[in-house]
Amino acid sequence: MTAQLSGRNRSHVLRRRLLGTMAVVGVWGVAIAGLAPAAAAQDVRSRQWYLDAMDAEKIWTSATGKGIKVAVIDTGVNPDTPSLKGQVLKGVDSAEAEGDETDDYTGHGTTMAELIAGTGANGGLRGLAPEAKIIPYRISDTDFQNENKVNAFDMREAIRGAADSEAQIINISFGSEFYSTEVRKAVEYAQEKGKLLFAGTGNSGDEGNKPQYPGSYVAAIGVAATSRDGRVGKYSQHGDYVDIAAPGSDIPFYCDETLSSYCDGNGTSAATAIASASAALIWSAHPDWTANQVLRVMFESAGRGGDWKEDTVSTYLGHGIVRPGAHINRGLGKPGDPNISPLTNKPTGSGSSDSASAASSKPSAPASSQAPEGKPGAEAAVAGSGTETENGSQLGLVIGGAAAAVVLAGVVFAVLRKRRSG
Repeated sequence: MTAQLSGRNRSHVLRRRLLGTMAVVGVWGVAIAGLAPAAAAQDVRSRQWYLDAMDAEKIWTSATGKGIKVAVIDTGVNPDTPSLKGQVLKGVDSAEAEGDETDDYTGHGTTMAELIAGTGANGGLRGLAPEAKIIPYRISDTDFQNENKVNAFDMREAIRGAADSEAQIINISFGSEFYSTEVRKAVEYAQEKGKLLFAGTGNSGDEGNKPQYPGSYVAAIGVAATSRDGRVGKYSQHGDYVDIAAPGSDIPFYCDETLSSYCDGNGTSAATAIASASAALIWSAHPDWTANQVLRVMFESAGRGGDWKEDTVSTYLGHGIVRPGAHINRGLGKPGDPNISPLTNKPTGSGSSDSASAASSKPSAPASSQAPEGKPGAEAAVAGSGTETENGSQLGLVIGGAAAAVVLAGVVFAVLRKRRSG
């Protein structure tokens, strides 16, 4: 499955070049390390291990994502699954192909929508922000392009459309190795419009680790993926474009476009959806906040290892692992200046030059220095959102091993990364 998806990304780049546009996109499938047997519908909630690690039930007593709309730019979203009935608003088919935005041609987009806002009805996935609403924007992957006449500019048009919509959050679990000025400008436009745009960093961390877009653009929030023990997934790409991390390993997703069963797999796609849902929870608790304030609180309340120095970021986990309960339940994180972006420390909408944005895509560490999944760390600080222990640490998502593994691998934490200089 890994090779198939990697090949799909590469061929997607070539396809888009032939279409005469720089807006190349290729889907990151959730399944990277192979598929587990299909999960029985009644068992899928038990497979959503991260909800228990985050103590989601306690979070939902205070915040559920109500009032927040999330634009899902993906393969389409089927609004008729039991878990999404009543959750999906009118969207746009940016691919301009047969069908519309409700015709999900792989099941990928519907999975992302359920991970964000699924109700869990009739054995479906329970979203982390179960009262948020989804606005679907359908774009095309390589296989879909090979079989249909599509809009070659669908990614940039979907981003701009979402930026002009009522959505406060934009989720993009798609990506490509091909840089596009027009897509970058669309991402910056979304930031100027006060949106939070989350995009996966990609799934080739152990196979070349080339920067993926739009996740590597400065105005996008690049999301890495972690496993059950909080360690960064070996597939999760790393570099100075990683802003935050979220659970991405062993996550249930629809096996195919029939939407008849769930499989388990790994990927930054799921991590991106969970990060978007985390933002929806915080924003629903503070509807008067700006995007900058929501993101700053996400950064400040993220789970970090005991040896992680203050005001530093990791090339593997960014500011740490999303921990919405740490803020919602315990008040960690300060909103700060509503007009200053925590990504750049500049006023939102200040923009950046082409050269600065291009430089920002350079990874700050080679692939050979990646901390492999499961690599033992120096200590195991815990950083979940649940019950507080005697020493003040939090039970749940373990990240200390990941942070320590990064240090052991020789990657230096820096206060300001290259991508934040422009």
